[in-house]
Amino acid sequence: MSSPAMASEVKKAPNKSSRHRARELALQGVYQWRITAGEEAQIEKQMHEEKNLGRYDKELFSKLLRGTLSQHANLEALLAPCLDRPLAELSPVEFSVLLLGAFELSQHLEVPYKVVINEAVELAKTFGGTDGHKYVNGVLDKLAPKMRAPEFARRAS
Repeated sequence: MSSPAMASEVKKAPNKSSRHRARELALQGVYQWRITAGEEAQIEKQMHEEKNLGRYDKELFSKLLRGTLSQHANLEALLAPCLDRPLAELSPVEFSVLLLGAFELSQHLEVPYKVVINEAVELAKTFGGTDGHKYVNGVLDKLAPKMRAPEFARRAS
């Protein structure tokens, strides 16, 4: 699945929120980086210049893409204990969705963890393999309590 294929697939869904579209496009950028080992700035520039992307939150897209790629090593370290296999064995889509989800869990505390997980699951359903969304859900369910302990504590009280 190439980035242009993902872009054309995404364009078919006009009812999605601008924030969800930003996540889809950030996923596409992370996927492209994973496959091509491209430069973060070049990928972002290319995405912004792409025509017919529809309505999306450009600021959120940039924050997610830049943040995920600049912190990928730390995010990979956070994810590793939650996985049942090495990161290198994950499909590029699952890897990219998990990286994006881990970034949002760790850095976007204003977004409830349930929303982060749901968005990641939806991305995995749209772009991933048959049961990839189940794997993404399981991994992020393990990671969320570690990343969002205060949020879980509030829920328990």
